[in-house]
Amino acid sequence: MEQIQEEIPSDALIYCDGLVKIYMSDNLKVMALQGLDLTIKRGEIVAIIGKSGSGKSTLLNMIGGLETPTAGRLCVDGRNLSSLKEKDMVQYRKSKVGFVWQKSVRNLFPYMTAVENVETPMCFVKGNDSRKARRAKALELLEEVGVKDHADKFPDQLSGGEQQRVAIAVALANSPSVLLADEPTGAVDTQTSDMIFRLFQKLNRDLGLTILIVTHDVALSQKVSRVVMISDGKISTEKIRKESDSNDMTERFSFRETHEEYSVLDKARRVQLSEEMLEQAGIHSNKVKIEMIGDKIVITKPISVETLQ
Repeated sequence: MEQIQEEIPSDALIYCDGLVKIYMSDNLKVMALQGLDLTIKRGEIVAIIGKSGSGKSTLLNMIGGLETPTAGRLCVDGRNLSSLKEKDMVQYRKSKVGFVWQKSVRNLFPYMTAVENVETPMCFVKGNDSRKARRAKALELLEEVGVKDHADKFPDQLSGGEQQRVAIAVALANSPSVLLADEPTGAVDTQTSDMIFRLFQKLNRDLGLTILIVTHDVALSQKVSRVVMISDGKISTEKIRKESDSNDMTERFSFRETHEEYSVLDKARRVQLSEEMLEQAGIHSNKVKIEMIGDKIVITKPISVETLQ
């Protein structure tokens, strides 16, 4: 019997339904994503965190059209990326998504000035034929990110923070629907990291831009309203900012105080328990006791773990 696909929520810009990604390595299959489900609404800023190898960069590359799922459904702005032909995928990468990488060498051409770097993506999209129009828009974007005064400088004449600002302008050159940032603050100091995040907030507020940030930077992820944790290729938990908290408070308080943490059930109603939770509960076995106490589901270690191993 043909499986009935769920309807995509009307406010979803990005919809991941049972995403699986398998790589072949030395004749071994490595599962980077294992049935990942995720919905990102239009206009959200979402941080994606997880250990190295958890699958977060694979997810970002898929949303960016750089990789395709082995199985599952990935829809962006209502289009199923798996069904796109190569020429349509190229157009998608040009117009729907903008990338900001950690290292400027992936963002900027060293032999071009800042304004020339921003102009370059426009040259590959139809309708941007006028050189004068491209230059005007590039300067406008550099002004938007606060580095218009450096338009004629080459990347090696800019600071790390200035390079990232130019990189963000490059990512915005073709007016994308979503900005994908992979460790955007990984190579800068705390002050510059704060500056970059404030810029993300401004772009989100002024342009309605949807922004996904893959990061190890706890301070940065703590400032967004929604944090998605990927573990073993699946969404394990989400942290949602408490309504009473403001961005200013996040620099003085921990995640536990500013965000509410939720475990995420997959479609089979399975839930992942973090290593921290298991350690605090004293659970060192693959077996747990689950019972209802009132309206609560309580998970505890067995009375005698040894007898169950």
